[in-house]
Formats: sequence, C-alpha cells, structure tokens
Amino acid sequence: MEKRAAPFLSRTQAALRRYLGIYAALWKNSVTREMNFKTNFLLWIVVEVLWFGLQLAFIGVLYLHTEQIGTWSKWQVVMLVGASHFIQQVFQAFFLINCTNLSELVRLGKLDFLLLLPVNSRFVVSFRQVDLGAFVNAASAVAVMVYAARRMDLSPGAAQIAGFLVLCAAGILIHYSLMFLLASISFWTVRAQGIVWGYYNLFQIARMPDEAFGRGLFRGFFTFAVPMLLVSNVPVRLLVDKLSSAGPLLLLLVMSGLCFAVSEWIWRLSLRQYTSASS
Repeated sequence: MEKRAAPFLSRTQAALRRYLGIYAALWKNSVTREMNFKTNFLLWIVVEVLWFGLQLAFIGVLYLHTEQIGTWSKWQVVMLVGASHFIQQVFQAFFLINCTNLSELVRLGKLDFLLLLPVNSRFVVSFRQVDLGAFVNAASAVAVMVYAARRMDLSPGAAQIAGFLVLCAAGILIHYSLMFLLASISFWTVRAQGIVWGYYNLFQIARMPDEAFGRGLFRGFFTFAVPMLLVSNVPVRLLVDKLSSAGPLLLLLVMSGLCFAVSEWIWRLSLRQYTSASS
C-alpha cells in the first residue's frame, strides 16, 4: 500500500509545483499590466472606497430610526457589511475579470489557444488575470470589521477567526462557481456579460441581515437557490456568537461544494459542444 501511495504523492507534488509556477507567471503578468495603467488602478481603488463608504453611511442613517434589524445591532450590521465587502473584494481580486472575459474569449476565438495549452482549461481561464486594487479594498473592509468588533467589545478567539476565514472561502467559492456557471452560457449565446454583471449586482443582498427578509419565499430563494444570504451572514454570525447550531455552517459548506460541482458539470458540457472559432 505504501509503495503504491508513494508514486501518487510524488505526482501530486509535481503537479502542485507546476501549477504554482504557472500561477506565479500569471501573477507577474498581471502586476506588469496594472503598472502600465497606474491611473486606472488608483481610480478604481478610490471608486470602491467611496462606494463602501456610502454603504456604511446608509447603515448609519438606517439606525437613526431603529435600534435593531431583527436581532442585529448597528455594529453587528457594520461588521456584516465589512465582511461582505471583504468577500466581494477577494473574489474580485482573483476571479471577476476572468469570469466576465470568458464570453469575449469565446466570441473572439482566443479560447482555442487556451484549450491547446497543456494545463487544466478551467484553471487557466479562471486565473489569467489578478485585480491588485481589490486587495487594497479588502484591507479597508478588514479595518472596518476590526473597528466594529472594538465597538462591540468583541474579542474572537483564534478558532473563531480561523472558522470565519474558512467560511469566507466557502462564500467566495459560491460567488465564483455561480458566476463561472453563468459565464459558461456564452458557449450558447456568445455574449453573456449582461447576465454575469446582473449576478454581480446581486452581491448587494449579501450585505443585508438575513432576518430582514423574514421567512418568506425571497429569503428561501436567496438561501437555497442562489445562496447570497449565506455568504456573509454565516461567517459574521460565527464571529459575534449568533449561531444557535452548526446547521448554517454545514449548509454554507454544502452549498459551496454543490455550486462548484454544478459549475464544473456545466463547464464540461459547454466544452463538449464547443466547435472552436475556426469551425
């Protein structure tokens, strides 16, 4: 058994080193590209910071007229907005540009070249570019969350912080999987950017407390069909001790795996029917 496992581990390590090397090269290209357009790089950081500030200002105005939304206090909601912004910006850093560009790769025939590379096609399509400015905006979200925690006299332990990061990763996987799935529609429609950006606008729902929607159809749809209300609410509930059971944690993890599996199935189905731009 050990003799059989050794070659498998060796191949796995070699593949991992290879893909890390490829990703390092892609990262280097992204840095070079961003530095060629410094003004655009700085402008988008400013725009995102202003938008984030408007979201926080809206919460401030809202809580001038109420003390709680369901069981969520003002600073708990501020932390929720910060967590949502953090998840969105990390997703944007790694995946947004690549998902939105998939339809152009199909339309212009550039996907043909990527499919010929000796590397997993989904990997190279998903990680071709990196949005460096989004990391700066993610840092501002962390700063807001830390400030909100101090206002609540909240001191989460190492296990809570680690759990929060794992759940954030699950939320990012949901965003990526669903947007990649929608982008794959471009194999049938050629242009799917409108659909992809329409989904991106749904990110705003993740900033809201789930209790604000009661227990109706809307909350059920955005919990199980398009799980926006799980993405940020569950990680923040873990941090502020608002979880009464492990059910929401398991649901978020299961939904992230399910969304990825469905997006992978759609991707492979799309590739099977793709005839290339030269056909």
